[in-house]
Amino acid sequence: MAATPKSSKAASAPKNTAAPRKAAAKKPKSEGGRGEEGKSLVQQAYESIKERIINLHFLPGQYLNEAAICAQLKLGRTPVHQALQRLHLEGLVDVLPRKGIIVQPDSLAEIMKILDSRVTVEPELARAAARRVAAGEVTADQLSRMMEIATATVDQDPPDIAAFTANDRWFHREIAQLSDNAIMSDFARVLHERSTRFWYLNLWQTIDVPATNHQHAEIAAAIIAGDDDLAAQRMLDHISALRSRLEKLQRMSPNAFRSLPPR
Repeated sequence: MAATPKSSKAASAPKNTAAPRKAAAKKPKSEGGRGEEGKSLVQQAYESIKERIINLHFLPGQYLNEAAICAQLKLGRTPVHQALQRLHLEGLVDVLPRKGIIVQPDSLAEIMKILDSRVTVEPELARAAARRVAAGEVTADQLSRMMEIATATVDQDPPDIAAFTANDRWFHREIAQLSDNAIMSDFARVLHERSTRFWYLNLWQTIDVPATNHQHAEIAAAIIAGDDDLAAQRMLDHISALRSRLEKLQRMSPNAFRSLPPR
């Protein structure tokens, strides 16, 4: 059972709150400048390309053409090139000499390594967030929002996998922000985004929506209670459960995990 919140700051959260829709991208003013939303063009390009990779618009193993991406995003070559270099550093694309840029085709073994890394990092983020709650450094609004995110897809029947996956990313990102550890949070974000892409490709077979929703609520409750050890354990159990489902599916169906060919 989830821990009973100790803090009076925690507000009751509705269980049917949907993640906010992303604002439509606005046309940038000029290459090298800033768009109307204040983001640099490199940041716009980075976020747009990354979402296309995560959501499988660009498939694992697919070669990317910078000129075509520039046309899609209506951005100049410089920000697109710099964005791709950043994605290369984060492991989402690979730069092959004399061949070009290819979307990184993560294998099952690679995903297992990513989950092992998440098991090391994310429980500590949950622990840090709970400690900040216990120290009175987190507002009631922040705690209420975290619980709303944790329970946002509870009442979906049948579950909307796309909405669930987006909300899962949002929930883990929120905990990372509450931890106030920017370096570890950025590392966790990269790991989670890479595993999310594999979810879209293959891991939908491993998603247990009710169980995951329950785990999210337990993690949120432990953080709200300011119980750092319990928060870390709940997060460890959450990620370990996904790893266990992966291993089970692999044993039952050895050919279940395979990359799709480029379109």
